[in-house]
Amino acid sequence: MSEAQPVVKCLIWDLDNTLWRGTLIEDGHVEVDEAVRKVVVELDARGVLQAVSSRNDHDEAWARLEELGLAEYFVLPQIGWGPKSESVRRIAERLNFATKTIAFIDDLPTERAEVAYHLPDVRCYPAEQAEALLDLPEFSPPVVTVDARRRRMMYRAGFERDREREQYRGADEEFLRSLDLEMRIAKARDEEITRVEELTLRTSQMNATGVHYSDAALRALARDEDHDVLVVSMSDRFGPHGAVGVMLIEKTPQTWHIKLLATSCRVVSFGAGAVLLRWLTDAAARARVHLAADFRRTERNRMMEVAYRFAGFADADCTCLASFPPTQGTEVLHLEPVHQEPPTTMRVTAPDPRAGGREAEWA
Repeated sequence: MSEAQPVVKCLIWDLDNTLWRGTLIEDGHVEVDEAVRKVVVELDARGVLQAVSSRNDHDEAWARLEELGLAEYFVLPQIGWGPKSESVRRIAERLNFATKTIAFIDDLPTERAEVAYHLPDVRCYPAEQAEALLDLPEFSPPVVTVDARRRRMMYRAGFERDREREQYRGADEEFLRSLDLEMRIAKARDEEITRVEELTLRTSQMNATGVHYSDAALRALARDEDHDVLVVSMSDRFGPHGAVGVMLIEKTPQTWHIKLLATSCRVVSFGAGAVLLRWLTDAAARARVHLAADFRRTERNRMMEVAYRFAGFADADCTCLASFPPTQGTEVLHLEPVHQEPPTTMRVTAPDPRAGGREAEWA
């Protein structure tokens, strides 16, 4: 799939004469063809989010979706009487998706034309094409990761989390503690490598170098005893955040060289990047090694530079850096680590250098 025509990340369904046969407000009873149901279930399994934009009474339409056993597959339902382009726009903004990754399916040419006029990047499909969507390349991601298969669940958990945060009246740190956050740092397993590659490709604001590592390159490095490919995942009482970060570390007896550090922007508000650097600093102090970190300044990763500097990384002339000459456009930051206290806002489980790299709670 080209950059101009990316894989669809969210499909927005009309209801009447599209998802189901008939018009709910006129017929009173509508049914869903099994072929269409199969499309909904399979797109969900592929990691494509699905939403609804329909001219109907919300309570009545949603109740029918629940009776049909399909309500659980849809996020952010927009059921009412306003323009569908506004519904589509709200869904895209709430998901933080570019409109070129959104698709819309409706039986009425006038509705498709209205959406296309106001949101020209949204791909529009007639209802009679519903059963063929699974065969189209834009609905067929080349690889379906573990996180993709549970994407709907993660987004639903995120919406619930956001609602509670809006209603919370205490300090931010108190709210974070109330979430029962857990961070797990572990060597990347085979089934996680593809998601790690995705993070190196898509994460720009919290990516220290902007360098993309291919799936094959990451798998080769994961097998190299001198490198650690670490994947960072998070969860809380609302559910999983999934894989949210990656570190690629080259280890020598004197120095750990951070060749890549990237975290998802979704977890910036939880302080994930700062916690990750604190853990790494503490682990290096326990292992009695220095830290060297590659950093390539881009137009978008100023936040990552601030995180490194705040953690104590700086320009230096330490002899340990001789083994890591910077490539063009890259600088190498240095830190002589000291012991760090674990965070008070989350539990962290990670490899312990004192226990042969076995996972243990950071305490």
